[in-house]
Amino acid sequence: MHDSPFVNDVPAEEATAAWRRARAEAGCPERIPEAVVPVGDAVGRVTARPIWASRSSPVGDVAAMDGIAVRAADTHGASETAPLHLKADSYRVVDTGDPMPDGLDAVVMREHVHYAPPGDVAELLAAVPPYQHVRSIGEDVSAGELLLPEGHRLRPVDVAAAAAAGATELTVRRPPKVAVIPTGDEIVPIGSPPRHGEILDTNSLMLLAQAREVGCEAWAAPIQPDDAEIIGAAVRDAAAAADLVLLVAGSSAGRDDHTARVVAAAGSLAVHGVAVRPGHPVVLGTAGSTPVIGVPGYPVSAALTFDIFAAPLLAELEGAPPPHRPQVTARLTRKLPSVLGMDDWVRVRLGSVGGQIVATPLPRGAGVLTSLVRADGLLVVPSAVEGHRAGARVPVELLRRLPEIERTIVAIGSHDLVLDLAATALRAADPTLTLMSSNVGSLGGLVALRDGLCHVAGSHLLHPATGEYTLPYLDEMLPDRKPAVVRLVHREQGLLVPPGNPNGITGLADLAGGGLSYVNRQRGAGTRMLLDHELRGLEIDPAAVAGYAREEPTHLAVAAAVAAGRADCGLGIMAAARAFGLDFVPVAREPYDLVLDEESLDDPMLAPLWELLGSADFRASVEALGGYGTEETGHRIR
Repeated sequence: MHDSPFVNDVPAEEATAAWRRARAEAGCPERIPEAVVPVGDAVGRVTARPIWASRSSPVGDVAAMDGIAVRAADTHGASETAPLHLKADSYRVVDTGDPMPDGLDAVVMREHVHYAPPGDVAELLAAVPPYQHVRSIGEDVSAGELLLPEGHRLRPVDVAAAAAAGATELTVRRPPKVAVIPTGDEIVPIGSPPRHGEILDTNSLMLLAQAREVGCEAWAAPIQPDDAEIIGAAVRDAAAAADLVLLVAGSSAGRDDHTARVVAAAGSLAVHGVAVRPGHPVVLGTAGSTPVIGVPGYPVSAALTFDIFAAPLLAELEGAPPPHRPQVTARLTRKLPSVLGMDDWVRVRLGSVGGQIVATPLPRGAGVLTSLVRADGLLVVPSAVEGHRAGARVPVELLRRLPEIERTIVAIGSHDLVLDLAATALRAADPTLTLMSSNVGSLGGLVALRDGLCHVAGSHLLHPATGEYTLPYLDEMLPDRKPAVVRLVHREQGLLVPPGNPNGITGLADLAGGGLSYVNRQRGAGTRMLLDHELRGLEIDPAAVAGYAREEPTHLAVAAAVAAGRADCGLGIMAAARAFGLDFVPVAREPYDLVLDEESLDDPMLAPLWELLGSADFRASVEALGGYGTEETGHRIR
């Protein structure tokens, strides 16, 4: 093996080609074996041979309606003014699916037949053409016809058609077998209470589910310690039983990262390091005649590695087309930087604003599991592109159905827990409605509203010159628009401090001198602007505040930093302090508003939101969070 930590940052297409060559040299099967299964058990499987019709469907001419079978020529001339009367020996009563009687070639629907005395004479008020309401032999499929080709993944309708064409058994590919091997001394099983430094084995759970979702039989080995010999033995055992081995973690360049060496020893190492982000330290190789993927340990990287490398291989082994997702064009709600030289896979939230799809990038850390949960789409920034500007139109693969995306209220701006509470309540009342809130700060929210990228902007921007919140900014930023402002809540802002307030913090004045470490909000956040305003009033230079430059995107992130001991305090809302069991030192009470275009007030999709804000039960749940006042909730302020 090459001495460098990574053989190369190989572009994804080149990595796939190199892996394919390594599999061919190792004698890895191109297809998994065939299996003959009852037709009713074949849904989801891929045909290994074409399916030919062994009989016609229907097997003969049959009635397509309840009524009477007649000879079409006998009905010539029938009309409302000249009814035709057929005696009982010239027609036959039939039900849907009955074989057509010899010599009769059309069916008159029962509701179009009247009977005249003595009761068995059929009266027709219109002539009928030959084969009206008759299913002809072979109408569905004819004997000898190709029904389905090889390499087709069978759906419920397919097996029904195959059965109608005479099939009782089908020759399909057996399900691919996938073995997942978790590794790492720090990994503990699901259900264990993780201690500091331990990580739950959620990757195995996720990878197994991904494999089963694409129709595989999948299992996980016990967690393997960071020992190359033990891991190697587990890989060899798994390779003997599986069509693909996923070796989780240990693919990077740390002292306990053994994956590349293990794969090289077990068979061949084709690639170590692929030019994709996240998921850079991917290992591709073989163990004996079985393909192996060394999956990075971060969950976002692991999920992406399955999508890029595992899913296409599994489809190839079944002889099926590679997975494909629908694609749309969306406008980015904010700037998206990217690193040159790597394909950058970015998960986004999607909504429809003004008839166009908008995309908001989610946090991009390889360990941010919640970005997988919240993603509606996936966009790729190619390696030669250095990101996109806000408002740029980009192609996005859909992870959620378009009708659901079109029923999404897009809220962009300042973070507040009340929006999360509202999202939960709206979904409970109407499962087709989603409230998506993206946290870019109050200023970013107003910019997104200005640019037509959201329905509502959450804002609590303090205007230093007037002491007012939000309203003065609207005249400055939206001079040619008629924005409406709806009050969401009043809320308490204060310093979040450890339980018991061990440093005896009484207010922002204590930040002077740098004796306390602080964690800040991002630029453009209303909380950041409130801090700057208060520091000016106290004549404190921000440069004198230790940690002023350290930024977090939400109140909960600030609270988490304080709870973890990474900062002595940070400015945030009381509800965030309660969520992490922190103490709270009040600083200011402020309004938090929703800003939108005036015509959007009558948007039917927003009507459930306004109804919710007027609900006494919802207001009570908001107040229960702590630090909120709802006396003006839902009132239009402007």
